[in-house]
Amino acid sequence: MYKLTTSTIAALEEMLQNTARSAPQDFLPIHFLGGASAGQVIGHLNPEFISYLQESLAKHPIAEVTMGHDRLTIHHARPLILSGSLAKLADRMRQGAFIPGWRHEDFAWIDENGHEYFRLERAAFRTFGFRSMATHINGYTKAGKLWLSRRSETKATDPGRLDNLAAGGIGADETPWVNARRELWEEAGVPAQISDQIEPVGRIHMRRAIPGKGFHDEQLYIYDLELAENFIPTNHDGEVSGFIEISLSEAAARILADEFTSDAAFVTADFILRNSKAS
Repeated sequence: MYKLTTSTIAALEEMLQNTARSAPQDFLPIHFLGGASAGQVIGHLNPEFISYLQESLAKHPIAEVTMGHDRLTIHHARPLILSGSLAKLADRMRQGAFIPGWRHEDFAWIDENGHEYFRLERAAFRTFGFRSMATHINGYTKAGKLWLSRRSETKATDPGRLDNLAAGGIGADETPWVNARRELWEEAGVPAQISDQIEPVGRIHMRRAIPGKGFHDEQLYIYDLELAENFIPTNHDGEVSGFIEISLSEAAARILADEFTSDAAFVTADFILRNSKAS
């Protein structure tokens, strides 16, 4: 265990109590009608997007989608059909410049029982506030150091901020385990014989409004990975500009100085608290 000041630990603990925030009252709820998830609120729409979407749907309706003054409703249909309707909805929002950073990759919306209801362009999930999934991997050494990446300045979200050794959204055809190992290779050059050793340590549910954009609702699957003292991460996909190896106390200071992405800050704070004690 590594020592941190009592005040630092208290600050990190307080931060971790605020991972899942409610949507602002002026955000329009998105309801799901029909099926096992009937009546569930599955997303939230930024009020800045509402008038555009209301006018668009009034002129050109989309099957399985209706919009009233107090909610947007998505009607249950077979996943392939519903995915097609929501793809049209997302493309409509893209044309209105409400979905930046289009990726041509799909996320899946999965209910609490593990059933997939639809797939949609990953960039649209935040616009509609749909719950997505991601993995974050803490890379650490026996000497008590953490490896952190710095996001590329060309990233659509959080450019230049500190992130975990590797992290990424879980694609529609991936499991958390498969995604974590893929991201470790692409972002940090961790070969399979090392990434096989990842240890699942928990989940963090992140929910927060993104000013001027949408609502971030994501389930983070957290892994720890011990790295050899002589291991040096190497980025392969261009999404990382570099890496730093720092102590837990310095990582805590950088979290409190707001140098991290929001998700990585919580994941790193959780790692620090699991491996520290007050001095």
